[in-house]
Amino acid sequence: AFACTMADAPIVNASDEASNWLARLGEALAARAPGQLSGLLEGGCYWRDLVVLTWNICTKEGAADVVEMLLATADSAALSALRLRGEATRTQEAGIVEAWFDFQTLAARGRGHVRLRAGKAFTVLTSMTELKGYEEATGSTRPLGVEHSVARGGRQTWLEGRQTETAQLGYTRQPFVVIVGGGQGGIVLAARLRKLSVPCIVVEKNARAGDSWRNRYKSLCLHDPVWYDHLPYLPFPADWPVFCPKDKLGDWLESYVSLMEINYWTSSVAKKAVWDAESAEWHLTVEREGETLSLRPKHLVIALGVSGYPSVPQLPGRDVFAGEQHHSSAHRDSAAYAGKRCVVLGGNNSAHDICASLWEAGAEVTMVQRSSTCVVTSDSLVELGIKPLYSDEAVARGIDTDTADLILASQPYALQAAQALPMYKQIRERDAQLYARLAAAGFLLDFGEDGSGLWLKYVRRGSGYYIDVGASELVANGSVQLRAGVGIAHLNKESVTLTDGAELPCDVLVYATGYGSMNSWLADLISPEVADQVGKVWGLGSGTIKDTGPWEGELRNLWKPTSVEGLWIMGGNLHQARHYSLCLALQLKARLEGVPTPVFAQAPVHHTR
Repeated sequence: AFACTMADAPIVNASDEASNWLARLGEALAARAPGQLSGLLEGGCYWRDLVVLTWNICTKEGAADVVEMLLATADSAALSALRLRGEATRTQEAGIVEAWFDFQTLAARGRGHVRLRAGKAFTVLTSMTELKGYEEATGSTRPLGVEHSVARGGRQTWLEGRQTETAQLGYTRQPFVVIVGGGQGGIVLAARLRKLSVPCIVVEKNARAGDSWRNRYKSLCLHDPVWYDHLPYLPFPADWPVFCPKDKLGDWLESYVSLMEINYWTSSVAKKAVWDAESAEWHLTVEREGETLSLRPKHLVIALGVSGYPSVPQLPGRDVFAGEQHHSSAHRDSAAYAGKRCVVLGGNNSAHDICASLWEAGAEVTMVQRSSTCVVTSDSLVELGIKPLYSDEAVARGIDTDTADLILASQPYALQAAQALPMYKQIRERDAQLYARLAAAGFLLDFGEDGSGLWLKYVRRGSGYYIDVGASELVANGSVQLRAGVGIAHLNKESVTLTDGAELPCDVLVYATGYGSMNSWLADLISPEVADQVGKVWGLGSGTIKDTGPWEGELRNLWKPTSVEGLWIMGGNLHQARHYSLCLALQLKARLEGVPTPVFAQAPVHHTR
């Protein structure tokens, strides 16, 4: 999914070709000429729009659907001022012209990307970057920070202003947006909204910002490298570790909340949300440090990750088992289990990390792997998959974080599986010895149903993979014992019985069994009916395991209007939170300011909880 990058150097006539295509596109749009528009597109083209034309996040596939979108939004968006940005490039092997361009609409400015083949577009990206008249105050427009004047009674200092705001917002003055969940997604969205002067409160149950990371198991580190994980406005320092430990990340997020002046309510629990259709606002009940408060935001953002409650199988014998049992989300320090016989049910990231942590602590560990797992070593994933876009080397080639995000966004989901195949062929060859040893140990390996690997498993189902940072060697050499292709049938007083009849002595059972649907949060906070009205969150509709069709072409319900008025979903990893938080923030800002936001191609709901 990361493999496609811009070519290294401009070639004569590529820029002329791209500029000509943009000029013809502008003319065809101005003339509302479907024939001219079709002539600029390959029959099997893709146009991905991030808020610009559609006030939505959607991909149109095929020239006919693209033309329909362009004509349907021509009056409301009025895409114009299409100008080449920098120099276009042409790949030598395929003759594909790639070009960045700037543009305007009635309401916004943005940045686009096009790939041309024989003069016709086969992928186009349009991404909104700012709203006209509501730009972020940065650079030459930054705040002065002080009043250079005198006034009897004194001027209000920055600190006094912040104290007044925090005392009033949510009490005597209502926020326009409330974000439920103060992890990375909620924090970066709140930072974006702050820069856009959108009154916002983040409601977080933990005592401190960053606790959602601090409270995980002791050994946890980010599996993605630092270049992929920068936050907006404040990138990590140049000496930040490549793979950030969880507690260090928690401290960074806490500092970020303070520096970005986010209104962040800790030790606060959202208890119930009810939509008032007459006033077009939410009535949100929050318990904050023992006090019950009622907030009335116009928009409610659920930023609780992309999963629901921990999924713990209700196995027979749970009540007679004498040992300790807990979900992976509750696992902390493995040192307490030295010398214990530990069974970890599961075979994905958390299962591997916890198995390795338990083994290091001196426990006797068995992994029970129920189904196959896509394993990719961290070294191979970074070297082949991430470094071309996210690395110091990429920055040296002119690919900064924002550009890398847009290159990645310019790849339609429909093409990503085929694009990933060559990279995973390389990975299998590069790590063939490890894979052979894992197979010999009985480990069940896969690379996705179509061989497209980890990223596609992630966006399709959010599970079924492990980024190997050492635990695979423990499985391969037998240090962590393995029982694969089986589950746990029932628990006994001092053991577990597997589905093949085998019995494993067990003092500690860890359920690394994932999480339920995010819709369970919605059902409890709002109602089951609203959760079903929103429909499934996450997945593309690929028709693969745990991603039932029909094909939707975008992640379901994320960062875009849901079918419930005033309700939004924010989720994803650090990269997704950084990039798509801007899309969501601009949509919310437009609604605050009364900018018309006609939504085109609202995604239908095919699946409830």
